Amino acid sequence: MASPSAVTEHVAPKPAKASCEVLVIGAGPSGASAAYWLAEAGHDVILIEKKHFPREKTCGDGLTPRAVRQLLDMDLADDLSSHHRFDGLRCLAFGKELLLDWPRHPDYPSYGYVITRAELDAIVAARAEKAGATLWQGVEAIAPLGEHASSGGGMKGALVKNHDDNHTTEVHASYVVVADGANSRIGRALGATRKRSVPLGLALRGYYTSPRSEEPYIESHLDIRDRDGTVVPGYGWVFPLGDGRVNVGIGLLCTEGHWRNVNTTKLMETFVDYAPASWCLSDESACGAPTGGKLPMGLSVGPRVGTDYLLVGDAGGSINPFNGEGIAYGYETGRLAATTISEAIAVGDTRALLHYENGLQDAYGLYFKIASAFMRLMGRPDAMRRVVGTGMYSRTLMEWIMRIMTNMLREDEKGPAELAYRAVAKVARAFP
Repeated sequence: MASPSAVTEHVAPKPAKASCEVLVIGAGPSGASAAYWLAEAGHDVILIEKKHFPREKTCGDGLTPRAVRQLLDMDLADDLSSHHRFDGLRCLAFGKELLLDWPRHPDYPSYGYVITRAELDAIVAARAEKAGATLWQGVEAIAPLGEHASSGGGMKGALVKNHDDNHTTEVHASYVVVADGANSRIGRALGATRKRSVPLGLALRGYYTSPRSEEPYIESHLDIRDRDGTVVPGYGWVFPLGDGRVNVGIGLLCTEGHWRNVNTTKLMETFVDYAPASWCLSDESACGAPTGGKLPMGLSVGPRVGTDYLLVGDAGGSINPFNGEGIAYGYETGRLAATTISEAIAVGDTRALLHYENGLQDAYGLYFKIASAFMRLMGRPDAMRRVVGTGMYSRTLMEWIMRIMTNMLREDEKGPAELAYRAVAKVARAFP
């Protein structure tokens, strides 16, 4: 039997029609997670991925303790152990530097990993395959099968195209998990749209060789500036990969139409020039041109529930507005979708899919609402300068902020971070 990290390269599907209990569209974090938990529960699952593993994916490659928890639950500890583990975060801003360890939490480990998405997504897809899911690579869903899918009439499966030979297959399914990422092709065909009032993230990242590739902390710069020296809302990062390379990138927050016209490539170049010289970042150490993408945050994309389908991960805007983290929420929403579909199958009633949206709101609704409001405030350079500048003078305050922004608050504690968040949450509940 293949090891969990070895994805099987199947012969491309050739039939005019195929069927399964659940079709999962996209084998990124959310799709592979959903496929794993569905297959583990004994369901007949086809998981499709439009590219072939290993394939590149624009991402910071950093796994927080939330993400690691999900991977450990999928029995992937051995696969993680061969990759670069880190203990916390080094914050730099306005001439100050703070070293912050991950908060202690009963539900999460106190460490993270940095793993390229080319490797990580292959590992989790292989785990889903080992659990019993059928994986088709190089196959893209190009349209829903349901005649009235865009008006909520049900998806009924998808027409998929094999990119190796352009052969198309109708895959009929009782349920569909839509996990084809930000700007989801199938999501748009189903009528999903993004709520413009919720902040949108833009990110750009590249790989560089560096003598500090084995650093035990990831690094975040909270005062990135354009070429004129103006502080812009976002942050820069340097994440060591442990293999001689580092992942370097910038994340920019767009709020209410502001900052959309910022040249992210120029911003990235400025950040690379500005980063500490000890990282040795330069054109000569670059491993290739940077790549970027948009980050729909705060459950901003919907509707996420249809008669027989669910939108998960980036396709449903499940990215934390506080820090742009999407991998953990991809795994979590994929798992929630799997649980919901299993319930619907067990009771024989598709209306059980409505529990998915209830689960999302219970888990993230209020938190993402607060995060979105906070980030709209941080979209104002003066406000950002005051908040970050003040925080950098207090390790205790930054530890509270880190606990809140990484969504690692503890239900069993009444510490300052928890009390501060609960006070804000009480106010937030009173407003639409």
